[in-house]
Amino acid sequence: MSSKPTIETRFEKGLFAARWLMAPMYLGLVLALGMLVVVFAKELIHYLPQTFSMEADQGILAILSLIDLTLGANLMLIVLFSGYENFVSKLDISDTVDRPEWMGKVDFSGLKMKLIASIVAISGIHLLKVFMELGKGAAEHAPDLTTVKWMILLHLTFVVSGVLLALMDWLAGKTDKH
Repeated sequence: MSSKPTIETRFEKGLFAARWLMAPMYLGLVLALGMLVVVFAKELIHYLPQTFSMEADQGILAILSLIDLTLGANLMLIVLFSGYENFVSKLDISDTVDRPEWMGKVDFSGLKMKLIASIVAISGIHLLKVFMELGKGAAEHAPDLTTVKWMILLHLTFVVSGVLLALMDWLAGKTDKH
């Protein structure tokens, strides 16, 4: 049999090269990560002078805000590294002690699980912050019961989605590959 027609080969090479259209999006995520660093710094600068006058629950809320931002940044790094390596190109960096162990090993399935786990954690932190603020401060700033119910429902939806994704991956791993 003859080899593929030239036009088909060129078309397929063009399709494969199209993955590089994702590169500017990953660069945009790097800039967004920089934005998160600025927001984190602003939060930290806001809370530092209040450290000695804060009540314990206010301190916990401040720390939860910082943890929330950090989890968001971690999530962005996971998407940046894993997404780039899975969909665009392998990162051409030497294996150093600083290279995270999971880097280059997280496939699309693992990426989904890390994403949903981060989303559940972030949602849980937001929910915890709302619970801690209930009954404190000005009544006009307190979330109403409907909002709290929706937040709980949304959080539970994230949790159930994570469990279902894990179950689907587990089942897919148990079946023969087609």
